[in-house]
Amino acid sequence: MFAAIGIVILLVMVFGGFALTGGALGPVMEAVPHEMLIIGGAAVGALVAGNSMDGLKAIGKSFKVIFKGPQHTKQDHIDAIALTAQCMKLLKNEGPVALESHVENPQDSTIFSAYPNLLQNEPLIGLICDTLTLLVVSSGTLETHAVEEVMDNSMKTHFHELHEPQHTLQSLADALPALGIVAAVLGVVKTMGSIDKPPEILGGMIGSALVGTFLGVLLAYGIVGPLASRLKQVLEQDEQIFHAVKQVIIASLYGHPQPLVVESARSGLGHTVRPGLNELLDALRGR
Repeated sequence: MFAAIGIVILLVMVFGGFALTGGALGPVMEAVPHEMLIIGGAAVGALVAGNSMDGLKAIGKSFKVIFKGPQHTKQDHIDAIALTAQCMKLLKNEGPVALESHVENPQDSTIFSAYPNLLQNEPLIGLICDTLTLLVVSSGTLETHAVEEVMDNSMKTHFHELHEPQHTLQSLADALPALGIVAAVLGVVKTMGSIDKPPEILGGMIGSALVGTFLGVLLAYGIVGPLASRLKQVLEQDEQIFHAVKQVIIASLYGHPQPLVVESARSGLGHTVRPGLNELLDALRGR
């Protein structure tokens, strides 16, 4: 939502300010389609050349993430901590056999089914179930630091894949000013081929060429660059729920009391989604 509002403000202030200072929008608007054909076409070609089909699909999906915002709410973080803590408590009190059916088929589990929003996040549920499955099949013989290392590797791989579109968009933002110069140079070449024309015609042609440079810079620093930054912010906020789950599992394996377990998970959350400790403890008592 804010990304869309920001783009609207940007365009209104740039073009509106130009018009208010006496600039003629007509020649600019006339040149924009042709310059955008060159710059936009070159940008699309570069994206296609530098990415696989899966990468291009991920870039397309990333715009939904940008405009929709973070996937997880404060309640989702509470639920993730409560779910994982409940599973670890079951493992500790009743043993691996009692937990096995829940992690093998989370969709049919009475524990997991109480959190329908979390079940929609397959990577998160996969991290929980895969880690707990390791604990079940090992019957408690795994060292805690080994479990932590496995979880770190899993999250690192997942986060790396999620951030690929962000890196691509940032690279595109870095390239757009140069693509704008390409469009401008082609405009100058066209102008030089009409050097015998009257000054008013040459002035219009040079102005159209400069629109290419203007668009390249505007798209890079006013639209694509900020969208890449926003995507990074959203992805990093959505990563916090994974770290919270990891903290619950690792702290539980170290044998910490439950209040310390949930505090270790809660304290790593950003202020926008961080619940109070009493709020978390109440949620655990209610399960």
